[in-house]
Amino acid sequence: MDGSDNVRGAENQQERLWNHGWIVGFVDGEGCFSCPIFHNGKTRLGWQVQPSFVVVQSESSKSVLDELARFFGCGKVYVNRRHDNHREDLSRYCVTRFADLRDVIVPFFTENRLQTSKSANFDKFAEIISLMDLRLHQPMPDIAAIAQIAQTMNHRKPSVFLRILRDHTPTVSPAMVR
Repeated sequence: MDGSDNVRGAENQQERLWNHGWIVGFVDGEGCFSCPIFHNGKTRLGWQVQPSFVVVQSESSKSVLDELARFFGCGKVYVNRRHDNHREDLSRYCVTRFADLRDVIVPFFTENRLQTSKSANFDKFAEIISLMDLRLHQPMPDIAAIAQIAQTMNHRKPSVFLRILRDHTPTVSPAMVR
């Protein structure tokens, strides 16, 4: 065994750790884990749970989002054209495919913990992904449980889904939609 292989391995490990730390710090500052629930008449229940991991930058920093997409091997980078007084469009790295969230994003941030309040949002996000993996996002009471978690993330307003459920479904117990 050649000593240079060990050095190369150590350098690769250092580089990998630095990249993971950099990614965690970057996402702590610029990322968002969210789980909107929106009306979708094409689904059996009329509602859809759509978890997403998003990182936003100005278009001039789009290359760092492209690097995130390469690093994770999933998601896409989109340019949001702005029609306001800002000088630059925004670029968004988005991961919405459930398998990518479950198999790539959640394991990465479980192993490489966020350091800010985003850590609590990530924990709730991971819980939602886990519930969805158990297929608990399809019956109405289970969507309500997911909505309960989601409305506590990212300083969100109360869930529209829960309000509509509360107002229009008298057979649902109040404890289910607190």
